[in-house]
Amino acid sequence: MRRLLGFLITSAALMLSVLLAGCAGVRTEDLQAWEGAPVSALEKHPLFLTMSMVRTVASDGTEIRNYVNGRQISECSGGGTVFHNTVSMAQFNSFTECTKSFPACNNIFYINRGRVTRYTPVGSGGARCFTDDRTRPDFSGPTNL
Repeated sequence: MRRLLGFLITSAALMLSVLLAGCAGVRTEDLQAWEGAPVSALEKHPLFLTMSMVRTVASDGTEIRNYVNGRQISECSGGGTVFHNTVSMAQFNSFTECTKSFPACNNIFYINRGRVTRYTPVGSGGARCFTDDRTRPDFSGPTNL
């Protein structure tokens, strides 16, 4: 009887953790909410303001901003130089390559003419990104990461 009870408790805990893990992920509607949003909404967003940001410009003029949610980000920053102004595409790629070695969520925003055209979160180093109401452009409340 004890074994059966232990098995049932263990099975229930495992099923609950699988169900909860399925709840945390990237939601399409959160990504689409950024399409057409003014870049000022991104610049003032309370969640993304807490993250280190690396910026570059693609050859077609698209600005690319990567707001990195990860602990060891400073190891890839070249003494913090990548966080000042805009970096070259080569520096941006080098930074991105370095961040692959530790868990982080790279929140990548593409910007044209002062508007966000796309938001693409990309997990690296085994990290899984999430989106929810806190990652939408109109969020302004308190939160915890």
